[in-house]
Amino acid sequence: MYFLRRKLFGIAAAITCASLAVFTAPAVQAKPTKTQISAAVTGDKRLSAEAKQFYAQRGYQPIWVGNKNKNRAKALLNAVSRAADHGLPTAQYQVSALEDALRQSNGKNGAAAEAFATQIFLKYARDMSSGVLEPKKVDREIAVQPPRRSEAALLDAISRSSASGFFKALAPKHPDYARLLKEKQRLERLIGQGDFGPKVPVATLKPGTSSKNVVKMRDRLSAMGYGRLGSDAGFDEKLVKVVQQFQTNHGLKPDGVVGPGTIKVMNTSAEQRLRQVLVNLERERWMNRSRGKRHIVVNLADFSFNVYDNNRVTFTSVTVIGKVSKDRTPEFHDEMTHMVVNPTWHVPRSITGKEYLPILKKDPGFLARRGMRMVNSSGKSVNPANVNLAQYNAKNFPYSIKQKPSKGNALGLVKFMFPNKYNIYLHDTPSKSLFKREVRAFSHGCVRVQKPFEFAYKLLEKQTSDPKGAFHGWLKTGREQYVNLQQPVPIYLNYRTVFFAENGRVNYRNDIYGRDKTLFNALSKAGVALQAVQG
Repeated sequence: MYFLRRKLFGIAAAITCASLAVFTAPAVQAKPTKTQISAAVTGDKRLSAEAKQFYAQRGYQPIWVGNKNKNRAKALLNAVSRAADHGLPTAQYQVSALEDALRQSNGKNGAAAEAFATQIFLKYARDMSSGVLEPKKVDREIAVQPPRRSEAALLDAISRSSASGFFKALAPKHPDYARLLKEKQRLERLIGQGDFGPKVPVATLKPGTSSKNVVKMRDRLSAMGYGRLGSDAGFDEKLVKVVQQFQTNHGLKPDGVVGPGTIKVMNTSAEQRLRQVLVNLERERWMNRSRGKRHIVVNLADFSFNVYDNNRVTFTSVTVIGKVSKDRTPEFHDEMTHMVVNPTWHVPRSITGKEYLPILKKDPGFLARRGMRMVNSSGKSVNPANVNLAQYNAKNFPYSIKQKPSKGNALGLVKFMFPNKYNIYLHDTPSKSLFKREVRAFSHGCVRVQKPFEFAYKLLEKQTSDPKGAFHGWLKTGREQYVNLQQPVPIYLNYRTVFFAENGRVNYRNDIYGRDKTLFNALSKAGVALQAVQG
């Protein structure tokens, strides 16, 4: 269970000794016999059938014990001893017990050490390469599937590879992972030095004013990494620009006015930011795979999405996502296969029964005025005025509701499809004003796109010389038109509360769905803990 003693912060900051340890190679011991290793491996209930099969196929030759394997054993010890540097649960790798076992690895002891080392190796390799947690077991709305390598593949790779090279290659290669590690180290040093300093009192600070609270704000922003801002009590133009940068980096309206909302974010502790970094390191491990030359990343926490071509952003748009209290947009990965121009809205049953049925009971003409119709199971239109709607409720309402293509259609004029069991997709919307909001969580779960036409052009540029002309040709017909993408595009619906702008500046976002808290609690239960480093 996670806890953090305040005494660690400031005067007596904690230093994780394991992260500084350098292990010597285990002493040369008499190698255990194949029979001894066979008995130890096959009798170890902690090892899977797959791991046992690996040993059987190699005639029970060891990979950790014996003089021939000492460098591999040393590499394993050094790797697990530094697990906390990556926000992994060091205690689960039993570093001291593993070191002792490998130092006494002769005869039967050696056979037991071999089995124990394999158990620890498989746990560590899995955690480092694809995450500590099983996402959906922590939160059913996180339907991400980490790229788990088989135990046989991991054991075969370590047995054939340079050990030090193998362990270095386990961590995600995406630049954001290295950046998160760097941010983790920065925050640990700041915690050891006393956090970001005194908090800024909750009192609105406007450009041009002078106050002792401005000095406190300068001190706090300086500690956060926004430069040496001095101790002037005046809120001058230079400070306004710094505040605007801070607001941009935290998803706030960059107006330069430091109101209660900005002050609340500014007063967030380094400890809380470190929790966010640890959670987002785990999320990056869940995505430790090739994402595709062209791919789409929706960041739910940032209400935005980007198109990447060869790892460079080539298109970006803001979004509206699912409501916080209900209809939260899930996280998952899929492939965008087609778009629908002039879409018909097939109203989901959850909306039909809960929202439209009560309205129709009072106003049977509601649908007709909005270009909508009620249909029976045969697809035939039914006039709500001719049906005794009082006999139905949300559970037994037998009709469907559809809205014909139009500018007033709830899906707008185009939707972008990646068929999935959650019935989530990206789409246009007639409610354009919502894109101006700072927090944009208003949908029933799907993702509304501010620049849908421009996004359509971007998708079509790979398959036509005139993407804009082709799109508007379909649009002018007014008829529903399915347009397949010749090359499906991977799409990732993520939830990143810590990410990096193209200039490398770290950005933080609020945990609107509470998923950071849920994941951090799960990581803490697994043994992940915060560190504070002095110096």
